[in-house]
Amino acid sequence: MDWTHDGIVLSARKHGETSAIVTLLTRQKGRHAGLVRGGAGRRQRGVLQPGNLVHAHWRARLPEHLGTLTCELAHAHAAEILHDAPRLAALSAACAVTDAALPEREAHPAVFDGLAALLDALVGGSWPSVYVKWELGMLGELGFGLDLSRCAATGSNDDLVYVSPKTGRAVSASAGEPYKDVLLPLPPFLLDEGMEGGAAEISDGLGLTGYFLERHVFAAHGKALPAARRRLTDRLGADAGPRPGP
Repeated sequence: MDWTHDGIVLSARKHGETSAIVTLLTRQKGRHAGLVRGGAGRRQRGVLQPGNLVHAHWRARLPEHLGTLTCELAHAHAAEILHDAPRLAALSAACAVTDAALPEREAHPAVFDGLAALLDALVGGSWPSVYVKWELGMLGELGFGLDLSRCAATGSNDDLVYVSPKTGRAVSASAGEPYKDVLLPLPPFLLDEGMEGGAAEISDGLGLTGYFLERHVFAAHGKALPAARRRLTDRLGADAGPRPGP
């Protein structure tokens, strides 16, 4: 009926005059909500920004109750990127996707570790590539991982440039040529853990992970991609500029 763990703030919404219902992602308890008394006040608003790491204590009379949370700021990720709109959009998108995709109170340590790594990476230069790879990892953790290791048609691991929207498996250029209009582009940076993508590749990567998140994770529950995720796509897609013709 009570626990104390580090948690990443995913969302906070006002409840009543002064309180807030806050959803955290913890390594041990998964996505977990609680009532923060005074959470809507000026003093707590800065602590309860999405993306911030907090030391949290939750307690309730019964396990199924909402319970109350107290949160102490451990790392203000949001404040570090507050004046950088693209990075802030990525933070908002990651928290919204996590909040909407994960079942409540089910531990997913790999998702917690991945989100923590992404938040740390947002202050660096390679954050767009890290973000797309984070979504790829999220799909895998939820049981919908893409197989980008070899061509679904030939078994070869050479010249992989497409992904089948039906199977989530990679397809080579030669095998996919007759079907290229219906296949999804596979940006090369997703095939190499240490590789970064350019603006156009990032746009393709967001389109790829977004397609499978919407199809497998959200559509099954009658949901669409979170609005914050769509805004990130629009922002980074615009940075990619016009795409060359076939």
